[in-house]
Parts: sequence; C-alpha cells; structure tokens
Amino acid sequence: MVLLGSVLLFGQNSETFNVPVEYYKLPNGLRVVLSSDHTAPTVIVAVYYHIGFRIEPKDRTGFAHLFEHMMFQGSDNLGKMEFIKLVQQNGGVLNGSTRFDFTNYFEIVPSNKLEAMLWAEADRMHGLAVNQGNLTNQQGVVGNEVKVNVLNRPYGGFPWLDMPQYANTNWYNAHNFYGDLHDIEAAKLEEVQAFHKSYYAPDNAALTIVGDFDPAQAKQFVEKYFAGIPASHRPPLPDINEARQTEEKKASKVDTQAKRPAIAFAYHMPDRNTPEYFAMGLLDQILLEGDDSLLHEELVKKRGYTAEVDGGINLLGNMYDYDGPMLWIVNMFHDQNVTPDQIMQASDAVIEQVRNKPLDQATVDRALVKLRSSLYADMEGLFGFGRADLLASFALFDDDPARINKLEAQFKKITPEMIQKTAQEYLRPTNRTVLTVTTKPASADAKQGQ
Repeated sequence: MVLLGSVLLFGQNSETFNVPVEYYKLPNGLRVVLSSDHTAPTVIVAVYYHIGFRIEPKDRTGFAHLFEHMMFQGSDNLGKMEFIKLVQQNGGVLNGSTRFDFTNYFEIVPSNKLEAMLWAEADRMHGLAVNQGNLTNQQGVVGNEVKVNVLNRPYGGFPWLDMPQYANTNWYNAHNFYGDLHDIEAAKLEEVQAFHKSYYAPDNAALTIVGDFDPAQAKQFVEKYFAGIPASHRPPLPDINEARQTEEKKASKVDTQAKRPAIAFAYHMPDRNTPEYFAMGLLDQILLEGDDSLLHEELVKKRGYTAEVDGGINLLGNMYDYDGPMLWIVNMFHDQNVTPDQIMQASDAVIEQVRNKPLDQATVDRALVKLRSSLYADMEGLFGFGRADLLASFALFDDDPARINKLEAQFKKITPEMIQKTAQEYLRPTNRTVLTVTTKPASADAKQGQ
C-alpha cells in the first residue's frame, strides 16, 4: 500500500510507516534533505534558517520577523517582488514565517520548476538586496501588521503572544516577539545587514526537497546553486533555559475590544525527546484534543462553561518543530456569568484525575490512535509541506531528519505509569500560569441609563 509516496508496511500485530529520507551536507555546511513522492507532479522546496524570534537582539524585538519580510524585497538577479511573481506565474504557491527557533521559506510548484526554485532561493541566500529603501518600506509593513493582528483587534495576541510573556522568566522566551513598534522603527541598516550575514548562511540552514523529483538530478541542482555560497559563523547561542517554576502565576489584562471574557492556562513542557516529552504528547490528546477529550467533556458537554476548548503544544506550529522551552496551553472564551475560578476548579478536577492514578491502557491506546492520526495529518498538510516542515526541523535541531520515522515508536513506549509520573511533575498547579482577559467595564453613565 502506498500513501503519499511513503511505504506503509503491515506485519503481524504491527504497522510501520516509512518516509523516504536522504540526508547529506555540503562542504559549506548546508543540510540537504531529499524525500521523493511521485503521487502528484509537484515539488516542495523549503529553506529553514536556524534563527527565530527567541534569540533576536534584546533591544530589537520583532527583528527576526522584520527580516522575514526583507527576504521578499529582491536579490542579485530578481528585483523587488519578482520572487513572488516567479512562483505565482508558474502556478505555484509560497510563503514564509517566523517561529520560535527558525524562519522558513517554501514554494510548492510544478515538478519541472524545481531548478528555478533552487536558483531563486540560492540567489536570495547570498545576494539579498538589503538597502535602506527596502528596510524603511518593510518597517512600515511590519508595523502595520502588528497593529492589524494584535493592537487593533479583539483578543489580539491571545494566547499565543501573551502567554509566553507571562509564563516565562528568561527574556529570550518571554519578550514580545511580534515586536514593539519602537524597536521595529529603530532598526538600523547596518544591523539588518549584519543579521543577514550571520544567520542567513548555508551553515545555519536546512534545504528540504519533497515531492516528484529525481534525487540524482536534484543533487546536481543543489551543488550548482548552493555549493559556492560561503559559510558564515553564527554568534554563540544565548542561554534560553527556563528555571523550574515553583509557584502558580496569575495575570489579567483588559481588552477594550473584546465582547466576552477569556481564560488561558499554561504549563511548562518537559525537554524535547525525553520520555516525559512523549508522555505530554499523549496527555495533550487525552485532556485537550478532540470532542472526546476530558476537558471538552467536562467544560463543554457537562458544564456548558464554553463552546470550545482550544490549545496544545506550541501554538505556532506543532509539538515537533521547535527547539527550546515550550508551553502546553489551554484556552477558551466564556460568558460573563461564568467565573475564572469556576473554570479552573472544573479543569483541576479533570487534571487531578490523571495525576492521582494511572490511566487504563484502553485510554492510552485511544490517545495513540489520535496522535498517530494527527501526526499523519501534519505530514500531509498543505500538499505535503507538513512533511517538509518536520524533515527540516529535525535536520536543524537534531541533525537527524530520519527521526520522522521514529516518532511512533517513541510514543508507543510510553506506559500509563509514565503518563502519571509526567502529569504529577508537569501538570502541578505550581508549574502553571493562568491568564484572564476581561472586557471593558461598563461606564457609570451607561449603568445609570439602564
């Protein structure tokens, strides 16, 4: 049986899902991941740079996001916005994004345009047009984006932008990564040029090609366009560790544009790739994901406190594509007649169940099925871009993109006892931050007129 070009093998009492992975490095340090899939005549080219907003300069919040925009402003052989035209005029789609630990750029195009995409990505890797005109233009664009997406909309930044600032103590994890308008406007041209030279280099990047292509030919193209780009030397990474939280934190903010109150609570995650990390992935499925989750059953179906319970591990991606401290977040909107204390008491009653005794194996097995389904959905997302995302992330963070084929086995090792042990340590109230959003209080004049 073939699924998305990958092999699904059935054996006695077992199933093995295998994604084709070929991994190598160029002498300049570029990590290259090839994963062929001939089910559709398309190809995905994704370039991931190991620089996200977590480690941007301290007095330049939003700097990593600002630079993401700069990458579309032209290069040695492509004028302003011509990269976008090249993709779209060939029937493709493209995007870029800034995340905690990477900034990525990808294109999904017809297979016969692979060489053109590799040429274009290499062109802006080594020859980006970093000039004052482009910088000034994009400072205005990013500033407006912050206003539209955060400052001037109801619940702007809740909880994905707000919660890390309240829950974390290390500045690198706790600052406003979308960017303070003052910091964005203060960025200087020489800073942007230095940023590109330091971080946008082959030895700080992973190039992933997924789809309908010939690996031998792809290697020739990669060598032709990327091998001559010189390596740089990334500055030493700052310490991004978070101290163990020992007291519950509570915070509240008033949203003058919101019509209903909201609440979010977050717990610090275990370190990546530990048994506890995989156990938290299963706890996420048991407690939060889907209409059969315990929190949905309690807060939506039984008590009617909210219409939907949202959240998860890494709200800006998934539980696999980050590298550093992370939060498991639960969030919801609710009516005025429901108090935050009521919601937290009901939530605690559910969470304490999994902390006080091991879950039955049937519950764990169901969580494994849900997690497996979610993992495959992540891989298939956006015409297979989800696969490219995992491969690039594992290449950058673990030097092992083949980890994509080891995930299921890691989750299957987790026992009910390990889940309980993990819940006892990481879902304790003293590891939690609770954030409430309140609506603007009615004015005295309004109350008198009622």
